[in-house]
Amino acid sequence: MRIFPKSTRIPKSGNIPNDVVWLSIDKGYTLARAWREYLGMTQKEVASRMGISQAALSQMESGEKKLRKALLEKLAGALGVTIEQLRG
Repeated sequence: MRIFPKSTRIPKSGNIPNDVVWLSIDKGYTLARAWREYLGMTQKEVASRMGISQAALSQMESGEKKLRKALLEKLAGALGVTIEQLRG
């Protein structure tokens, strides 16, 4: 189920859309999960793009562990955002 309209876009300026910030603050989502939800993607889709399991992505989205740069790069690439947009 899409929360946001299909016209979601990723700012080229490196900014983070208000809707992503809202998900992070109001719902307590990590920026990784907030971006995925904003873009209307499933964990399975993103994990497949990254070449990892859905369970591994779920752990990444939990925010329990700090992600290494290599994983952040893979996640950013799978979502189509920059590393800075994932870090906030």
